[in-house]
Amino acid sequence: MADEVLPDWLIRSAENAPEREALVYGELRLTFGELRRRAERMARRMATAGITVGTRVALLAHNSADYALIVHALPRLGAILIPLNTRLTAEELRWQLTDVRATVLIGDAAHSETITALGRALPPLRLLSLDDGHDEASMPSIATLPEADVTLRTEIDLAATQAIIYTSGTTGQPKGALITYGMHWWNAVGSALNMRLRDDDCWLACLPFYHIGGLSILLRSAIYSMRIVVLPPPFDASAINAAIVAERVSIISVVTVMLQRMLTALDACAATYPPLLRCVLLGGGPAPLPLLQDCARRNIPVTQTYGLTESCSQATTLAPGEALQRLGSAGRPLAAVRLRIARAGGGEAAAHETGEIQLAGPTITPGYDGRPEATARAFHDGWFATGDLGYRDAAGYLYVLDRRVDLIVSGGENVYPAEIEAALLSHPAVAEVGVCGVADAQWGQAPVAFARLHAGATATEDDLLVFARERLARYKVPKAVYFVSELPCTASGKLLRRELPGLLPPASPE
Repeated sequence: MADEVLPDWLIRSAENAPEREALVYGELRLTFGELRRRAERMARRMATAGITVGTRVALLAHNSADYALIVHALPRLGAILIPLNTRLTAEELRWQLTDVRATVLIGDAAHSETITALGRALPPLRLLSLDDGHDEASMPSIATLPEADVTLRTEIDLAATQAIIYTSGTTGQPKGALITYGMHWWNAVGSALNMRLRDDDCWLACLPFYHIGGLSILLRSAIYSMRIVVLPPPFDASAINAAIVAERVSIISVVTVMLQRMLTALDACAATYPPLLRCVLLGGGPAPLPLLQDCARRNIPVTQTYGLTESCSQATTLAPGEALQRLGSAGRPLAAVRLRIARAGGGEAAAHETGEIQLAGPTITPGYDGRPEATARAFHDGWFATGDLGYRDAAGYLYVLDRRVDLIVSGGENVYPAEIEAALLSHPAVAEVGVCGVADAQWGQAPVAFARLHAGATATEDDLLVFARERLARYKVPKAVYFVSELPCTASGKLLRRELPGLLPPASPE
């Protein structure tokens, strides 16, 4: 695949459908022709700032039309995108910028203080603003830069690196996963085949663009010549529901907590989703069965998907027509993805046998930037070891159980936190729940739960423990339930189980 080159995706969409609407952001509506012209102007201004082939350009900004322009402009210069998580502290960002060897940092007005601080901490870093009003001497606005007379690239090398995205760090220090154009291309092809893409499809982008699930929507839009609607933060369930109706959205990508809040907002105004919404891609970890059953009752086509940064978003996905028939499954592998369930002792697991989910194919990262040892540990005979546990049924459908590192071994029995969470989430008072293992003198480990209740709802610890005993084997029932106002999550909405022990109350003195 090293020598495979394709025409630039945005150029081709602009040539084939120049008047087709490409991007909606608030009152701004851009056709593919306009999006191409603006991206090229952006590229020429960035070239004036010294951005060229191989430049590592970090971007710290909220979802916006300008963010999309940067993403589409960088391939024209052969530069590499480093999307930064807007929820990180300045010190965490400083570490990532140093680790990835970024030489340019672009940011929006919402992050100007952080960007200024990073510029002081890392003097070689060139700062650029997406907005006016900053000190032009220290942080010039891209909009005020002249357009350089440079020849822009018109082709895409599939082997080239498009972005370096840092993993969310649920298992330790983040690593920069290499994302190639080929990964995006083959993932988009597989997703289109699975969804049976339509000419009038519209994808609502509400996941952050620094997350692979959000970034991939921008690239797919150019590949498919498909309209996308971009929503800025903060997450607003009512605004998302309104946009689905007003913009005739047919596809949306969300994680569990987002969908739960969207349904709550839907109920608050006694509304339903229109039939045009044909695919709600649900990722971010195993989905609670009660949520899937609720969506099935509402006839909402939730298409559960499994993927990760290293697989360029989706790796397996249910087909939209199967959404209501195979609740709990993350579907089959996309067209270019190979999947196996590996036994701990070696070899491939049989149907319904639990093992580690491993992936291979052109949608899988070639490795981690500057981390040869981590790359070597991640691959086994050409298979990428995800660290996730699951099984395939006799028909080949994947069921994701949990992260290997989250597995609780209690009295020799494997206990999956996600299974306990799903059971407790079916209690009408529970809005969110997280489960982790704690040391136990008798069993080695035992599960404990942390629950956030719906506003106005009441439940005691005994209520939830009785409820759990009716639904779970004895060894799976939490030894305690703690009530919290908030659960620790990554920016993409994934529960950070490794931070749950920090919510435990102080131990009583002996």
